[in-house]
Amino acid sequence: SEVYAVQEYLALEDSMRSTMEAIEEQKTKFFGNYTDLKNQLGGITALAAEVKMKSETRKEELKQQIQSDLAEVKELIAANKQLISEAPTGKEGTTALLAISGELNAIEATIDKTSELIEKNDFLTSQDQINAAKEKALAINTELQEVITKYKANTKTKKG
Repeated sequence: SEVYAVQEYLALEDSMRSTMEAIEEQKTKFFGNYTDLKNQLGGITALAAEVKMKSETRKEELKQQIQSDLAEVKELIAANKQLISEAPTGKEGTTALLAISGELNAIEATIDKTSELIEKNDFLTSQDQINAAKEKALAINTELQEVITKYKANTKTKKG
C-alpha cells in the first residue's frame, strides 16, 4: 500500500514499536503496570487517525496535480503537432519530424497508462509517469520552436 504522509507514518510506526516493547516489558513483571501504556495507545490511535487524514489529503492533492499535468501535456502534444506541420521538411527534416511524431505517440501512450493508474488510485506512479511525459513534451516543443525560428530567419536572409 502506498504511503502519502511518509514522515507522519514513520513517527506512528516508531510510537507503536516503542509501546509494544513497553507492553512486552510489563508482561515479564509479576504485577505489570499498564496505565501509562493505555494512555500511549490512545495517543497512537489519535496519531493514526491524523496520519490517515493527512494521507487522504495528500492523495487528493496529488490527484488534482496529476490531472492538471495531464491536461497540460495534452495541450503540449496538440501544440507540438501544430509545430510539426509548420516545421521545414527536406531530406533531414522529414526524418527528424517522423522521429518526433513517434515520440509524441509514445507520450500519448503514457497519458493513457497514467489515466489507468489514476483510476486504480496509484498516484505516486502516475505522478512519475506524467512528470516524465511533461518533460519530454516540453523538450520537443522547445526543439521544434528553435528549428522553426532558425528556418524562418534563414529564409528571410535568403530573400533579402
